[in-house]
Amino acid sequence: MQDWENFLNNKEKIPNKDSVHKKNIRYEKIKKIDLHGCTIEEANKAIEQFIQKCFDEDVTKIIVITGKGLRSKNVENPYLSKNLSILKYSVPEFIENNKSLTQFIIEIKDAKIEDGGSGAFYIYLKNKNKFKE
Repeated sequence: MQDWENFLNNKEKIPNKDSVHKKNIRYEKIKKIDLHGCTIEEANKAIEQFIQKCFDEDVTKIIVITGKGLRSKNVENPYLSKNLSILKYSVPEFIENNKSLTQFIIEIKDAKIEDGGSGAFYIYLKNKNKFKE
């Protein structure tokens, strides 16, 4: 109880866990979207809206989780390969072929293992304040 009272009475600012200070002065603001269980159409619509929203909110990095396709129901569809994780490939392709999205993006990179490894990727966004269409 005493710890809680000390915490409440403490005037020290608590750092925002979504912002990490980088040497290049811009704070890193990270958002995450999980597309597990989405159809291709749902995933594409969701990622399009999410990228636009993140750009507007000056997010610097998006972690997109597509999954590895290990639990998808591809086996039931004879037109799809059992080894193909559809969102893992279709979502980045959708983004790269969408000019209205690529204008906001610096780069797309594979995720580190702690963020999902081969079942995820990063999107680094341009700074909205320095953006010119």
